[in-house]
Formats: sequence, structure tokens, C-alpha cells
Amino acid sequence: MDRGRAAALLLCVAACYFVTTSAFKEQDFKKCETNGFCKRNRGVKGTKYSVDPASVKVDGAELTAVLINSEPQEPVKFNLMLRAYGPVLRLIVDEQPSEHPGRYQIPDILMPGLKQRLTAWKGQSTAHTWTGSVGDVTVKLTFATFKLEVQVKGSPAVVFNSRSMFNVEHPRKKQEGDPEGWWEETFNGHADSKPAGPEAISIDMSFPGSQHVYGIPERATNLALKPTAGADVASEPYRLYNLDVFEYEHSSVFGLYGAIPVMLAHKKGQTTGIFWHNAAEMYVDVETAKEGQAVQWITESGVLDLFVMTGPSPAEVTQQYGVLTGTTAMPQLFSLGYHQCRWNYKDEADAFAVDAGFDEHNIPYDVLWLDIEHTDGKRYMTWDSRLFPNPVQMQEDIASRGRKMVTIVDPHVKRDSNYYVYKEASEKKYFVRTKDGTEFDGWCWPGSSSYLDVTNPEVRGWWAQQFTPDRYQGSTKHLYIWNDMNEPSVFNGPEITMKKDHLHFGDVEHRDIHNVFGYYYHLATAEGLIHRGSNVSVYGEHGDRPFVLSRAFFSGTQRVGPIWTGDNAAQWSHLAVSVPMVLTLGLTGLPFSGADVGGFFGNPDAELLTRWYQLGIYYPFFRGHAHLETQRREPWLFGEDTTRRIREAIRGRYALLPYIYTLFRHTNQTGIPLMRPLWFEFPDQPALYGVEEEFLLGPGILVKPVLQAGAQSVDITLPEGAVWYEALGGAAFPGKTGKPLTTAVHMDAIPVFYRGGVIVPRRDRPRRSSAAMANDPFTLVVALDGSGKAVGDLYIDDGRSFAFSKGQYLHRRFIYEHGVLTCDTMPQPTGTPEGTLPSKLLIERVIILGLPAGKAYTARSTVNKMHSVVSGAGVDVRLAKGSAVVVRAVNLPLASDWSLRLLEGVAAE
Repeated sequence: MDRGRAAALLLCVAACYFVTTSAFKEQDFKKCETNGFCKRNRGVKGTKYSVDPASVKVDGAELTAVLINSEPQEPVKFNLMLRAYGPVLRLIVDEQPSEHPGRYQIPDILMPGLKQRLTAWKGQSTAHTWTGSVGDVTVKLTFATFKLEVQVKGSPAVVFNSRSMFNVEHPRKKQEGDPEGWWEETFNGHADSKPAGPEAISIDMSFPGSQHVYGIPERATNLALKPTAGADVASEPYRLYNLDVFEYEHSSVFGLYGAIPVMLAHKKGQTTGIFWHNAAEMYVDVETAKEGQAVQWITESGVLDLFVMTGPSPAEVTQQYGVLTGTTAMPQLFSLGYHQCRWNYKDEADAFAVDAGFDEHNIPYDVLWLDIEHTDGKRYMTWDSRLFPNPVQMQEDIASRGRKMVTIVDPHVKRDSNYYVYKEASEKKYFVRTKDGTEFDGWCWPGSSSYLDVTNPEVRGWWAQQFTPDRYQGSTKHLYIWNDMNEPSVFNGPEITMKKDHLHFGDVEHRDIHNVFGYYYHLATAEGLIHRGSNVSVYGEHGDRPFVLSRAFFSGTQRVGPIWTGDNAAQWSHLAVSVPMVLTLGLTGLPFSGADVGGFFGNPDAELLTRWYQLGIYYPFFRGHAHLETQRREPWLFGEDTTRRIREAIRGRYALLPYIYTLFRHTNQTGIPLMRPLWFEFPDQPALYGVEEEFLLGPGILVKPVLQAGAQSVDITLPEGAVWYEALGGAAFPGKTGKPLTTAVHMDAIPVFYRGGVIVPRRDRPRRSSAAMANDPFTLVVALDGSGKAVGDLYIDDGRSFAFSKGQYLHRRFIYEHGVLTCDTMPQPTGTPEGTLPSKLLIERVIILGLPAGKAYTARSTVNKMHSVVSGAGVDVRLAKGSAVVVRAVNLPLASDWSLRLLEGVAAE
């Protein structure tokens, strides 16, 4: 095909892509009724499975048994295993070895070392059941009906197969008269051959007493999942299948760009987590019953490999999931600042102008992004030499002001024998293959494209070699990477993705690995930056932490890098739904996420854009981004008042970077999310279980975004059991879960509260970037609880390398009680090296909220030095409504232990 015809065809395909997806059209994507495996299994009850009592054996931490399906003319047998890893259980059901190829089990997701956590059962059998226990967890396996009940401290947590919906579509030979869809399906003209025949697995689970379930991202819907099945409910089930949904609907069950097969059920006293370790397409139905939530999961292929995290607290469930799949990689500090992105900054002059605009308007930012148009014809890791003739000089210039750059590198590789990436990969046969073994040719932004088979470790290793400056010419150490379209997106494929019968490493079908493809590409790219950072002469002996943003994701992505919620719109509804979307990602182990501020599609007005920035500063990942056809929306283009408001919002983000970076260290160590639903911190208050329009950032900051145009007031739920202080005002309010606080709002800020009992570190000096703050002193905001106490901590390291993993860090603890603030070493989890880091950083100021008003104070530190104290309303411009005590110029060393005693009525010397 000549280049002219190829270009015309690409334009046609791209045009069709925009037309069909610029407004979400359901007919372009499958539903349960058009997906054979879901249609066959959804809602089907009365399956006949039983456990052979004579087969039950227990060997330490593992129970094994034979599971029998007695429905077929010849009963089918399966192997069942039940393992205990302390408070985490694992249920595996797989076919017995036969002449059929075994079912695919995904590697690379679970953490190494799980075997060391195996815990021996204490159990006993009867003729009808086996009962075993590990610690506070008890399980009961009923043989005749194959039912598995899990209790925690004597209270039921989850019951499997209580509705007899368990089913495994077993191997069989193709015969005349087999039901339609067993061996081939067609959707929108795309045929899917199924050489293995039907392979689906269904299982139901009930959560006694739990009226709320959460999780199974990604979709734009409520935090607490609404029912999709049951009386008077007509809905599609929730779908987990990574797809390029170019503009998605809010309040929808449709799956989006990523899939994490994790669900949490919560009730007073018990949180239970479920993780299905399987990367094939899934559907999940939720049904509300009087006795609790009932759920059916269906997957197209693979094995039943279910983990049960028994908690019992929400934090313990997230920690247990972190043990299984890993915790969040410690990010570079710059990645927590503000990112400015657009499809596309058109050339070097445009990039420099945007960079200068931030300085001109005194707005801090850390990263400038370049989308696909910066490349030479969508050949990634190249530059359009007409538009970006001096990329190295551009990066060095922007870096001179403490900033970084990011370029996009998508997984579709332009099929051009003169393009070095394609040429090498094709010669090495590194691309995904069609069912007949030929190199797959799909269409995406470059036109005719092939896709690296990143399930192959050899391919990932080769890809990781491509990011050094000698390979990625025009790149520097200041450049990081963005992986988009890695679901993978194929414009001319079924549902804008790859056919399920395409072949990967080991002749594994794409249907078995679809949801993990994007994870592998993200992983290989991050490994490329780690490899680049191993150049000691450039990065030093401790290397460089990678920063790679991904759109597609799976369980384990948290170990690699951040994601964002994809192609949202400049609509108030999309602003609102971003909160439950990011909260859900955090609950399911992927806390480093955020939504495009302002909305990717459309043109926000000044009010919407302002409100989005005011919320966005609390997303763990904070980026403004916009579509190619939108109007420019840099923060200074909406008038002086809007510029001022956005400036103050972004400065607020930078002031909180010490707190946010410390929270990231906690999630790095434990898996606990940064953004948390109210019920996560207050799990025994049922009135909070459905709250999704406000949240906590860490334990100490409550945020109530303004989510409606023209709002004059908002109702705020302040949880009981805590005192809440306005961050802008200082007034104290007791928590009353059942009685929302109605407060007036204005355009300058959204309501934010400090939680009594928590100490929040800040850096209050405005700077142009996070790098410019490196030597700035800290302020501690000490918000007292009802008993006059507060605790907090502050973590620092070099902000960029892996030296922290060798003990080069400071983690300091602060405790305020009985009028004394102390600083000492924060205890670390077992196995963490003791931290030391030479530092001259100082605590400059201490603000105490919650002391009695109308009293005079001074303060004395352990070096017997007196410090002046200002108290009363208005001592800090942000605390004009409340009574605060401010100890100024304390200048106490962060790296040393000390105490600071507050004294009533004593004059400063």
C-alpha cells in the first residue's frame, strides 16, 4: 500500500474511532447477553458439586480434596486446595491433569515469599464437614453441597456457594449440536475462535450482615456498589475488562481502562476482602438481601484462585492485600507536585512559554508533559525535528528551574522497517501473534502497528534497554515516561482492543492475559528507567526511582507506578465521580492515582476549573490535562480572580507535600491508602458507609469538595469521636455523624478540616517547584483531641533514589500530651533498616489548635531556650475564626530528639 493510501486509511480509522467513542455508545461494547460465558452462567443456581469426604487430607497449612460435579453423564472431578497464610485464606479449584492443556495461571503478580507465611490448620472432620481454624479465623467446609463458611472471632464473614452458583465449564470435545457460542462467537463483525471451548468459572459469595460492598475498579460509579441483580433491579453486571473508552459515562457499571478483581465487604466490627487472582474477563453481580450482600463472580477462563483477607479492620485488609501483591513503590518527590499536560504542546516555543507562564504568575509546578504530537510520525522515542529541534537543550533548560519533563510512549509500534524499534523487535519475533502465528497488524495512532508481547520476560528485558540516551536519543536524566493506550487499544479491533484468540508467550491466548497486558507494559517501561538510573556516573550509586504513568492497570500495578482515571469530561458530574473512583482505587491497593483536573474533554468554565483544582490538590496524583481540540486552559487564562484562586490551591498542595510524602512512606510500608473513605478511619459508624462526597487524606485532613455549580453552602459529615478544626478559620466542631454541619462556601476555597489528635507537617514558604523547597523549614499543625493529645510523624529522604531502602532516611515522630511536644525516632516495621540521614532541617513554627482561649503562653525547649508564643483569634491569617497558639522561630533540629513545653502565664526571656 502506498503512503498516500495508508495515510487516508489511517484518517478514516481514526475518524471512525472519534465518532464512535467521543460520546460513549453502548453498542460498541459487549454486554452480558452478547458475551457467551456471562450469558450462560449469570444467575444460574442449583449446580451440583460436592466434596468427596474420603479425599480430604490436611498437611500442615494445606487442605486438599476432590470436588465432583455430578451433573454430567460422566461426573467430572476437580482438585480443591485450601491454604492458610495467617489471616489470609486461599481457595484454589483446578481441573485434574488430563489430555487437555492445563488452564492458565498468571505469574508475576503475587509477592515472593508467601510460602514462608503458611500457617498450619487446627482442624477436625466429621462425615459431613471439615472445620479448621487459624488464629481468630475458622472455616467450615460442607461436603454434600460444597459450601465454605469463613468466620472471624465467631462472627460470619463470608460464605461461598451458599446459593449453589459455583460452576466450572470443564474440558470437552467439540460435537455436533453444541450450544451456540461454545466454540466461536462474533461481535460487531469480529470473530473469536475458541479452540479450548467453554472455560468459564462462576462462584457466588455472601457477606452476612454486610450491607455495603466496595471495589472491583475501574468504573465511574458510586463508592458503595449498587445492586445489579435481584427483585426490581434491571442492570448489567459490573465488568472487569480493560478497554479504551474514549469518553466514559458517569454512574455506569461499564468497565474502563483497568481491572483489579478485589472486593471489600464491610459491617460494624468486620471488613472482609476478596481477591480473585485471574486476569481474564470477569463480570460481577451484586444483590442486596436481608441477611447481607450476595455476589456472583464469573470469569471467562483461567482457574479459581481466590484469596480471602479476613481483616478484621479495613486497614488490616489493605495490609493483607499488600502482603499478597505488594505495596506502593516509593515515588520521587517531584511526582507529588503539580503536573501540567496537554494534547499537545505544539513545539519548543510553546513548552517554554508555558514554563515561563508559571513563573510569571507565581504558580508552582514540577512537570511539563508532551503528548503524541511531539514524535516523528507517532514513532515513540523519537522527536519531530521541525517542532522540537533541540530536545536535550529544552529539558536541560526546564530542569535548571528544578523541573522535569514527561513524554508519552504507547505500546503500539509503527510498522516501519526504517524505525529501529519495529525493525529490531520484528527480527527477534517479539510481537503478539495472530491465531495462525503471524505478526499481528493492528491500527492505532501511527497507522499500521504491532504490539510487543510483554508477557514474555525476554521481550520485557529488551524493552527495558531502550530508555538509555544512546537508544532514546534526545532524552536526558530529567525525562520520565507516560504509558497510554495500553489496555491495549486497537482502533480496528473488537471493542477497540485485541482479539482474544491472538497468541502470546507460550502460545497463551490473549483472553487469558488481557487484563494484565497493560501491567506488563507498565512494568517493562519502569524497569527501563531503573536500568537507565543504574548509570552511577549520572545518578550516583543508589540509582533513580522510576516515574511511569499508566492508564491500564491490574493487581500489582501499585508496585510499578501511578495511574489516572482516563478520558473524563469537563462536567460537574465527572468532577463528582472522581472522588469515589480514586477512593475505590485506594481501597483496592492502588492509591497513587488521580483524575485529569478540569476534565480531558470539553471546556470548563472558571467556576468548574477552580473547584477542580481545589479538589485536585488532594488527589495523590495531581495533573491538569486536556484534549487536542479544547481551548487552552493554563491557570492564568481565566481572569485575575481565577488565577489567584488556582494559585492558592496549588500552593496549598505544595505546603502539604511533607504530609503527603510521609503518607506515601506509610502506604509504601503497609498498603494503607492515602485518600480514605470516612468509614475507613471510623469503621463502626454505619451512617458513614455510603458517604462518598467527602474523604480523608491520611488520618488527619478531611476534605469536602464543592461539586455543584453555583453552590452557596454544603452539608458536611464530621464523624463522631473526634474534634474537627477548620483548616481555613481554625474554629472547632465536635463530630456528629448523624447531623451534618451546614456551612456557607465561597469561591476562594473548599471546606477542609484538621482532625483532632493528629499532627500535620507543612512547608509554608511559596516556591516555584518541590526541588526549590528542599532546604525550607517545617511548620507543625498540632490539632488536639478532646483529651488534649495529638500524634504525627514526618518522613524525609533524598526524594529521588533508592538510598532510603538502605537506611538513608529520617522518620521522626511527634507526640503532644500534658502540654509537651516531643520529637523522637518513629518506630519502623519489622525488617526495615534503621534510618539515619545527616540533616540541618528545622522545625520553624508550631501551631496548636484546641487549647483554652484567653490565656497567655510561652514555651521552653530542652535546650532551656525560651520561645515567644502568640495566642488568640487571628494569630495566623488562616485561623482567623479560631483560637490558636503559635510558637514562632523555635528552630528545633528535625534530626535530634527534643521536647517543647508550653507554659501558661510565663514571660519570655
